Amino acid sequence: MTPEYAALINGEPLPRERVDAFLQAPLGGAGPHRAAAPPRGASSHDEPAPARRRNEPPSVARQRRRWATQVVVTDELARRACADRGLKVPEEVSPVSVLAVAETAVADLGSIVAAALAHSPAARVLLAALECEQTVPETAVRDYYDRNQDRFLTPDALRRGADPFGEAAAPQDVLPYEDVREGIARELRKAAGRQAFFGWLDQARGGVTYSHGHEHPGDPSHPDHEHRH
Repeated sequence: MTPEYAALINGEPLPRERVDAFLQAPLGGAGPHRAAAPPRGASSHDEPAPARRRNEPPSVARQRRRWATQVVVTDELARRACADRGLKVPEEVSPVSVLAVAETAVADLGSIVAAALAHSPAARVLLAALECEQTVPETAVRDYYDRNQDRFLTPDALRRGADPFGEAAAPQDVLPYEDVREGIARELRKAAGRQAFFGWLDQARGGVTYSHGHEHPGDPSHPDHEHRH
């Protein structure tokens, strides 16, 4: 008999209905945005969702469900983490949000985490809290500036094609450290917050047991596995 739950989180069942509801959400994005699509072999994201899913091979449909389970589990784990931390999570108008995830976000975060952040207000609140907790040393900010001078060329230097690492580069070709320091620190804090989120998620998943058909897409114990995040 198939369990009525998709996973057990620290012994508490996560209803399959939450995964089913997520799977019914529109997957397409517009313009430069796309759905954070899971398995390889799925149809074009520009097709309507029912057409895409009718055309999916059974193995792709199984992987889609496993992928969706990971997104929903991440949402539930984030809800619990926010509750533990006393963080207020905005109420959702609907339990399922339309996914429109930038391709760059998928590349940087992996499709599961990118989709979870698009779908889950709790995951976004937790990520923001983790980012605020990060401390970036001044030495790290200065080191980034010194090693990435090409990112801080002045508009005039860019027009002239100046080489910030060449002998002919003039000091005035590079924006002063004081002018860009806050932006660098902000980006480094954001990156550190993401790493903290990944670390939290890896640890939180340790208390999750999946039912049959809801395993991680990369779990080698099932025949359709593929290593994706």
